[in-house]
Amino acid sequence: MRFEGLDLNLLVALNVLLEERNVTVAAKRLHLSQSALSGALARLREYFNDDLLVPVGRLMVPTPRAESLAEPVRAVLLQVRSSIASKSQFDPATSERRFNILTSDYLIAVLLGEVIRRASLIAPGVGFDVQHVQDRPIERLERGEVDLLITPEPFTSDAHPFELLFQDDHVVIAAEDNPAVRVGLDLERFLELGQVGVRFGSDRMPAYEDWVLTTTSHRRRLEVVASSFTAVPFLVAGTGRIALLPRRLANHFARLLPLKIFAAPIELPPLREVMQWNRFNDQDPGLRWLLGLLRETAAQELPSGAEESVLAS
Repeated sequence: MRFEGLDLNLLVALNVLLEERNVTVAAKRLHLSQSALSGALARLREYFNDDLLVPVGRLMVPTPRAESLAEPVRAVLLQVRSSIASKSQFDPATSERRFNILTSDYLIAVLLGEVIRRASLIAPGVGFDVQHVQDRPIERLERGEVDLLITPEPFTSDAHPFELLFQDDHVVIAAEDNPAVRVGLDLERFLELGQVGVRFGSDRMPAYEDWVLTTTSHRRRLEVVASSFTAVPFLVAGTGRIALLPRRLANHFARLLPLKIFAAPIELPPLREVMQWNRFNDQDPGLRWLLGLLRETAAQELPSGAEESVLAS
């Protein structure tokens, strides 16, 4: 298909080239030979009368013209896929669609496992590719690499629709035999004790609680940093360290490990987990089904108000 002399298939090649900035890697992703993709790049350069990508070492650096094309090209391709390539109806009983979901292991533990269990009963052919939040989740959403991002509200983008899924609060966990918290946990002791925290991806993106604490004068003594929430209880049990965790996850692990749960001695805003999807997929019937299943499961499994815990005094 051509538009004003441009083969629109070349836009697919341009989009991947701008994302990968490497002809060999882009060719592999497009299932093309390197020479075929080089030919496509030559045709793009001729059409736009611009080099578009200039080799610098092993990478291709985009020209200013190419930088200006990146967002509109991506938007056009996503809109074509959502409005033309996607099906107008979705039947969960017969669909073999695979949903890509980007979220944290915390959400997998407290909700997504049950969502997928329910889906297997009503949509046996539907599959899920669940990935942990790592680097630049919003970019991945915008590039159409994931169908759904589930993340704390501050980490969403105003450019795409989102909806509150559920709300949680934070508590402190400590080893059951930790002598430092035998008489309770006040703010002074909380800040004094060594703690276990969480950071994500190569950029070491802070978890929600640390993002909030940067806006206060309080600083934790982070002695151990994990790359997932579900690792934290194992790094606290049997030690003198403590950790902040969402209440629902703390309750889950307190039933499995010798841990105590304390009310957080520092005021933190509620953790609001939201679902976010690309604006071009807003009317996707399959995605709408998945959002409904998540909404329904959260309402049944996670009633309003955090799950009750026996908090140590």
